[in-house]
Amino acid sequence: MPFFIVTMLFNCYGQDSLLHAADSAVEVGRKTIILSEVVIDNKLNVPVFINRIKNDSTFYKAFRNLRILNYAAINDIRMNDKKGNPQASLYSKTKQLRDSNCRRMEVTEEQATGDFYDEHHQYNYYTANMYASLFFTNGRVCGEDNIVAGKEFSTERKSGMEKHKEQLKMLFFNPGKRIKGLPFMSSKTAIYDDEMAEYYDMSIDMDDYNSTSCYIFKQKVKEGKEADVVVDEMITWFNDKTYEVVARTYTISYSAMVYDFKVSMEVQMTHAGDLLVPSLIRYNGNWKAVFKKRERGVFTATLYDFK
Repeated sequence: MPFFIVTMLFNCYGQDSLLHAADSAVEVGRKTIILSEVVIDNKLNVPVFINRIKNDSTFYKAFRNLRILNYAAINDIRMNDKKGNPQASLYSKTKQLRDSNCRRMEVTEEQATGDFYDEHHQYNYYTANMYASLFFTNGRVCGEDNIVAGKEFSTERKSGMEKHKEQLKMLFFNPGKRIKGLPFMSSKTAIYDDEMAEYYDMSIDMDDYNSTSCYIFKQKVKEGKEADVVVDEMITWFNDKTYEVVARTYTISYSAMVYDFKVSMEVQMTHAGDLLVPSLIRYNGNWKAVFKKRERGVFTATLYDFK
């Protein structure tokens, strides 16, 4: 453990706590990670664990698995004013139907309020537009798969709102990965890299999540370092046997001349046969793009009846 951490712990907690903290702190590269007693007892190979989660593809693949499945969804989108009062909303139930290597979506129920749609039944809010691009299927889409190897998001040949949506998709589906196309901040999204170690407090614990025994890896930005990061906090529950992502919560924020956002996300996973899939996605976001009004949106997507 670095001397400055030892000194700080001694000053704050005294010798007995210092001895316990020294036993529970592990250095991986430049990262200092605090382990709970149960993790120590479980003899977790921490460097191997960190390398696994740094290269994790199960989270992104879970979303790609949705492309090859039949499933139903409940969609709840609410747009609020600056005081938190509702301005517009959409509640709908949808079904994705897949056949002959193609998928399409049926709307089985829909209730819209306020100015959620314009007179042409187009979305008045880019938060809703973004939700639709993630979870709604327009027409018939064919020839897709759930392969993640070699598949990367890209802002190439995209501009304006389409570029912003692509950047947010990168942050949603690959939090912790290096993101190209965020001016001055691309490297700041790679929170597992040694270059970002000085900005985060990191810890590993163990507990059950929905009856699954999990390692819990937490990274939280250090006080005073908030302006230097994009991912403010991320907590991931990993299945302690398969290392699949069981659940994740994260808060991301970014500010530039053209747009800014602060978004909190929660994702819970389940299995459709052998495939890992998201079953619940919660979003609470404040987003402002140039020439657009600030939007404050909350949405919940509940996915079920996978086949």
